[in-house]
Amino acid sequence: MITLDDLKSNRDTQITVVCIVFFLIAFPSYFAMKGGESSGSGVMGGVGDYDVSGNFSYVQLADGIEYIADGETLTIDNLHTDAVDDADDMNIVGVRVVMSYGEDEEAQGSCAGPLGGQPAADTISGTAMHAGFNGTADGQNNNGGGNHEVVVEWFNSSMVGATVSGLSESEIVSQIDSMGAGLGAYSAEISVAAEAGNTPPPGLCSRSDNGEEVTYAVELIILEYTITPADDESDM
Repeated sequence: MITLDDLKSNRDTQITVVCIVFFLIAFPSYFAMKGGESSGSGVMGGVGDYDVSGNFSYVQLADGIEYIADGETLTIDNLHTDAVDDADDMNIVGVRVVMSYGEDEEAQGSCAGPLGGQPAADTISGTAMHAGFNGTADGQNNNGGGNHEVVVEWFNSSMVGATVSGLSESEIVSQIDSMGAGLGAYSAEISVAAEAGNTPPPGLCSRSDNGEEVTYAVELIILEYTITPADDESDM
């Protein structure tokens, strides 16, 4: 135990006390400084230039073939990532509904050749929905068939395949990693607005179109990404 008399008269005691005081002051200051650096730049790289690359893959939630009557809507629901193996480990950044269709228009009468007229394009609409994210896209079966897809995303796709400047690595991750936002329930809708074609001249040919057969698939969009410091050509 160090007494006041020791502190006044014993040089070794004085040196010991000075060292203790130094470490008591220096260590907290050092760790506070390092902690400030860590909180400012995150556990990953700080603000700089980064190359962001990524690979996309798709996991099917549902598929089918349905005849959808004119003016009707097919609802595809009860879809959930609980049915997907290891979904918790996936960076699910979007969903898409892929659709293809032919032309089911029927013609009666003398419909051959130029006097038989031609079928009219039908409009097929698809909608995808998940947790407040939704989107719709239309397609048409011109010239007897068609296909299109509706895509809904909840990440910054412009960063993938680009060099991103002025952000930290953790800030980039926050924009391209869904952080679990892709987990949960999904639904989709497909509707058809059919049109019968023209038949000049009148009376030779009649046309009708009651709907379309649509082949569809509902798929999760998975992104695997890497972030690396961009090469600084000035240092080469």
